[in-house]
Amino acid sequence: MDDGSLIQSAYMDYQSTTPLDERVLAAMMPYLTTKFGNPHSAEHRFGWEAEVALDVAREQVAKVVGAQAETITFLSGATEANNLALKGVLDVWGEKQPHLITVATEHKCVLEAAVSWERRGFNVTFLPVGRNGLIDLKQLKASITSETALVSVMAVNNEIGVIHPLHEIGALCREKEVLFHTDAAQAYGKIPIAVDKMNIDFMSISAHKIYGPKGIGALYRRRSHKTALEPQMLGGGQEGGLRAGTQAPALVAGFGKAAQICGQEMAQEEGRLRTMMIRLIAGLKKAAPGMIINGDTGSRWIGNLNVCFPGLDGDRLFADVRGLAVSSGAACASATTGPSYVLEAIGLSDSEAKSSLRLGIGRQTTDGEIDYAISKISEAVAKQGGCSKEGFTK
Repeated sequence: MDDGSLIQSAYMDYQSTTPLDERVLAAMMPYLTTKFGNPHSAEHRFGWEAEVALDVAREQVAKVVGAQAETITFLSGATEANNLALKGVLDVWGEKQPHLITVATEHKCVLEAAVSWERRGFNVTFLPVGRNGLIDLKQLKASITSETALVSVMAVNNEIGVIHPLHEIGALCREKEVLFHTDAAQAYGKIPIAVDKMNIDFMSISAHKIYGPKGIGALYRRRSHKTALEPQMLGGGQEGGLRAGTQAPALVAGFGKAAQICGQEMAQEEGRLRTMMIRLIAGLKKAAPGMIINGDTGSRWIGNLNVCFPGLDGDRLFADVRGLAVSSGAACASATTGPSYVLEAIGLSDSEAKSSLRLGIGRQTTDGEIDYAISKISEAVAKQGGCSKEGFTK
């Protein structure tokens, strides 16, 4: 076990981003140096070398979810993938089926893309979630009509880590003959996903959430006439005409390697993180018996812990845990003021949301960092006299 007493800081914001794996960097380096060609240059070996990098990575990314290589479109990240999926479906099917269903706790880019449907005069249903952060499948079923084109439900929530039932949602969408999109930025490479068994039509993926480089991601798109999309980026016809612009072979190669590693090490990593998370929760509960875990305690990604310390001053709490890289919510919403909209959606008051911390652990997390986090948070809680469940919203 690492000696936590020697640690002066700890990174526990793995939902925001992950450090680049050294093996990923090694895979990228040739395409940053000697193999610098444009993959769209079909007349010489420099272009051929770059194109091979894309072909290999496409296979690597697809294999993790049981997909075919040709179903993977490389983009700048999950935000672009979410926008392409929602807006692309709207442009093709909106006039015939002008209804979208999504969830109030989705990533900001999904919610904003949904709002764009409304701006164009189409209909959007924003499903609420329960105190556990999960949707009601009966309510989803009741919301689907003959005009519904797409259901978009996040696989793993980026703030509270809950896992939505993709199997059940996919089966319902197939039964109702509507398209199913999932933002899997926090799930891909971490939990088992099978696009065919889960009836997933579109899936958004981000490399920097799986120890790959920033600036690259992908959209999985099932090949069928129903999954036709209108491109949102026009130009030279790259990526099968779905996303124009010169591809970045170094980023793509890194993405592919990161995906391959996650696929190979998923089960082992899940077990290691589970052991660490159990110890982290136990240590925090010992120091703060009134601590509440936000979101379902059973159906959740084990690398995410979002906890509320009822009665504590949130600003003081964050000030007292400096040196510990944690957050109060999603990094994408950090420019906005006020408490997390996700925590509000599960029923927390403003004060409860502000006294909540999101801690994320991952591949580089050590036992010493777990001990450091327990120590820092315990000290911060003790400075305010502890916390209590009294007054917590049920």
